[in-house]
Amino acid sequence: MKINDLLDPKSIDLNAHVSTKEDAINRLVELMAVSENIADLKTYKQCVKKREEEGSTGIGEGVAIPHAKTDAVISPGIAAMVVKEGCDYDALDGLPTHLFFLIAAPDTDDNIHLDVLGRLSVLLMDQSFRQNLINAKSVDEFRMLIDQAEQGKMEEEGEQQPAPHQSGFRVLAVTACPTGIAHTYMAAEGLADKAKEMGITIKVETDGSGGVKNALTPEEIANCDGIIIAADREVEMARFDGKPVLRTKVADGIHKPQQLIETVLGGQVPIYHAAENTSPFENNGEKESAGRRVYKYLMNGVSHMLPFVIGGGILIALAFLFDSILAPNGPSASFGTNSPLAAFLKTAGNVAFGFMLPVLAGFIAMAIADRPGLLVGFVGGAFANMGVCFQNGQFVGVNTAGAGVVGGGFLGALAARFLGGVLVKGLQKLCGYLPHALEGIKPVLIYPFAGLLAIAALMIFIVDPLFSALNVLISNALSRLNAGENLAMGVLLGALVGGMMSVDMGGPVNKAAYLFGTASLVVGGQAVSSGVMASVMVGGMVPPLAIALCSTFFKNRFTKKERNSGLTNYIMGLCFITEGVIPFAAGDPLRVIPSCVVGSAVSGALSMLFGCRLPAPHGGIFVFPVVEHWFLYLVALAVGSIVSMFLLAVLKKPLPKEKSGLY
Repeated sequence: MKINDLLDPKSIDLNAHVSTKEDAINRLVELMAVSENIADLKTYKQCVKKREEEGSTGIGEGVAIPHAKTDAVISPGIAAMVVKEGCDYDALDGLPTHLFFLIAAPDTDDNIHLDVLGRLSVLLMDQSFRQNLINAKSVDEFRMLIDQAEQGKMEEEGEQQPAPHQSGFRVLAVTACPTGIAHTYMAAEGLADKAKEMGITIKVETDGSGGVKNALTPEEIANCDGIIIAADREVEMARFDGKPVLRTKVADGIHKPQQLIETVLGGQVPIYHAAENTSPFENNGEKESAGRRVYKYLMNGVSHMLPFVIGGGILIALAFLFDSILAPNGPSASFGTNSPLAAFLKTAGNVAFGFMLPVLAGFIAMAIADRPGLLVGFVGGAFANMGVCFQNGQFVGVNTAGAGVVGGGFLGALAARFLGGVLVKGLQKLCGYLPHALEGIKPVLIYPFAGLLAIAALMIFIVDPLFSALNVLISNALSRLNAGENLAMGVLLGALVGGMMSVDMGGPVNKAAYLFGTASLVVGGQAVSSGVMASVMVGGMVPPLAIALCSTFFKNRFTKKERNSGLTNYIMGLCFITEGVIPFAAGDPLRVIPSCVVGSAVSGALSMLFGCRLPAPHGGIFVFPVVEHWFLYLVALAVGSIVSMFLLAVLKKPLPKEKSGLY
């Protein structure tokens, strides 16, 4: 595929008259629409503008390459525009922009067109080529110039590259931009051309939308003099441990290649240590805030955990649905597994849920300490999930321990993720004092062995016992409160157990309330309906419903990805699966958890006030028919969910347009 295969002659305007960035984008999108490769022009334009808010695509030298990769694009395409008098496009060099290329890329796995788009970006680095395009008299001449330049570039690429020195390439580089379409390849070309001009051997790895190309090998890394990371997003860094690494913006690879190369070779770059994983632009004087780094760590875990929550939650919900149809008279204690189909679905869902907290902790620890942190975080999360105590002279888990033992749950996983990351970073720092000859055994022996030993000890002897002790205290307090017989005491109890269901979303506080509720279903060896159980279940249903409602009616408080995930919480909330809120609570605990606690407490109190009683320990909306005063129970659920929704909407401020995706 060649550039002109994507550039429709009807999408070229050689005499455009625009004066602002907004006008330029509007005109370019109009030109792109002529090629009929855009399914939703409004969405595509929004994506182009969103990309501009991440950083101007006015690369300087009179050129701008706005672009967007989105499912609003049916097939890849290019639109071109020449503004002879120039346009203020917020270019990086502050000069007017004359030459525009708008790129449309479909959001698919077929990335063949990205090589073409990368080639266009590289051609535009040539000053004479740019000037010839601006002065073209006709569309045919414009396309002919592109064909000639592209053919020359392809022949040049086909020539065998000069062999590196015997010791390898002197300089290595990695380039990456947020979309991986244009700047990635332009920075790579800028560095490669300047190095060739300076007589320096260089190899540049491009981390674009089409995947990693020209990947650096361990031998090349070991033998190079220094490494340049020209990237506006995270790249794999652990492999560069112990080497001089200069981290900077992708734009510097385009405009300051000689300065970057000279800095690396001049011995002015600090040695990179994975144990001191600095922020992406530290060598360029632009540090990320601590809050931003913590947020990125959280999101790395949450994004990997989300499929387990959604997939497992929906399967469990289906299990309750089919059990209510296929085995309506089955034992309430085993609701969800009374029919073969329901048992299969619930088992599969529970397996997915079992991975949820280890994945959360593992990938957050990995974000903190790179790959060595993954194992430690996973294991810490697994300990938090299973719970371990010392009983009768041996260590046992929740499933084999005596009554009252719970795992660390959500809060334990939160602790494990940071403990794991900090542990590994500490190990990396300590191992920095070891002889260089032992470098190879660190990631395969020292980090896994010492990290696993340390996190296991911390979880078994400190974290899980702490949460178990907390559970005992809470359960005892609830038992004393339950001794009261008057209505006011009952309403207070309902508010307390309902609110507890939202404190840690499946953790020890949540489990303490749930265990207390299930214990109230049996009196004198006989199953009974329980007001406490009703308050517990309605309290646990509120958080997912509140998130779903808030993401529906207050869209600008959430990213597009969060809004899509929020929809699944309608199902989880109605099915009493509180864990659906964990991704949201993990990313914004100071706003999400208090909002949910208040709404859950309101629902629990109203359930008690209305005299609602429940004979089943689970089931959500599918067991509403057996709830005493079921209509008022539904009212209690609705009121609590709405209260939480409004509280969350007040606490969560509207996001900037570039984050919410709403324009």
